[in-house]
Amino acid sequence: MELLTFKIILVLALFLLALTIAAYSTWAERKVAAIMQDRIGPNRSGPFGLLQPLADGGKFFFKEDFTPQHAEKFLFILGPSLVMFISLITGAVIPWGKTLNIGGTSFDLQVANIDVGVLFIIGMASIGVYGIMIGGWASNNKYSLLGAIRASSQMISYELAMGLSLLSIIMMTGSLDLKMISEVQATGKIWGFIPAISGINWNILYQPLAFLIFFVAALAETNRHPFDLPECESELVTGYSTEYSSMKLGLYMFGEYVNMFISNAFIVVLFFGGYNYPGIDWVTQNWGENAAGILSIVAFLTKTIVGILIFMWIRWTLPRFRYDQLMHLGWKTLIPLALVNLMITGAVILAFGN
Repeated sequence: MELLTFKIILVLALFLLALTIAAYSTWAERKVAAIMQDRIGPNRSGPFGLLQPLADGGKFFFKEDFTPQHAEKFLFILGPSLVMFISLITGAVIPWGKTLNIGGTSFDLQVANIDVGVLFIIGMASIGVYGIMIGGWASNNKYSLLGAIRASSQMISYELAMGLSLLSIIMMTGSLDLKMISEVQATGKIWGFIPAISGINWNILYQPLAFLIFFVAALAETNRHPFDLPECESELVTGYSTEYSSMKLGLYMFGEYVNMFISNAFIVVLFFGGYNYPGIDWVTQNWGENAAGILSIVAFLTKTIVGILIFMWIRWTLPRFRYDQLMHLGWKTLIPLALVNLMITGAVILAFGN
């Protein structure tokens, strides 16, 4: 019963955390854009514009909820709902921190500790494309359909490179369990000749190419610049979401930001040590399990937020790709590089051991 209660509280906390970060990512994106373009950004709704996300949310709720006459109404509603659901459910297998000791019982800060967490997230991400495809097709609009087709082909292309880059991490750690992948990065030596530092044995030190491939693929998977062709305003009038309004449009937009948050959390687990931080063992021994657990949550969220800010920085730095360049990069560059990295990883493991 205690475990069930803790899991329910954890689910609610993660739900609120994901929505809060997604909401304030819209504020942060405008502020980052303003800084890079020498503007002010939101500054009217509350101090520094901090209430702007609440104003935007209220606007979505109170705008007219319009459904095109010839749209497939059930699928028209299902599309954005599916995008939001998939974005949120993938956070269930992310280990957000070390264990907390409450009343003499240790609780994992992970909703579902399954042995195939990596496959779960990749599988959910592949299903997420259906939300966009369904929304574009159900709109009965050629611009929406074209945007949906672009999105599906783009996401399928970059999922292959993403999956291949993940294989090198799986070969190194020998596990699909995200908790295990995080724990492996907490101990050991870096390259074998640098002394071990508690909390820093991150996979990016071993797999920089895999990280680069995964990072680019994550940008494409979340439809971020320079890969936002599915909703390319200059060509498609926002693409698959052209016919959407009110909160159904809000679900698409919020789903993108939640997806960006979860994608960066996944990157942190795979390449940046997850919830580990320098001196984590010392903190556990001297300050106790709960102090180490709370600091691990802070460390994890800090790394994730830095990743989100980098996503935003890229958006306001790089121009949009042409569609042929997008597909060329995915099929002719990233996939061959991922295969080469996979062969090198296999050769090193075979020669020197894991």
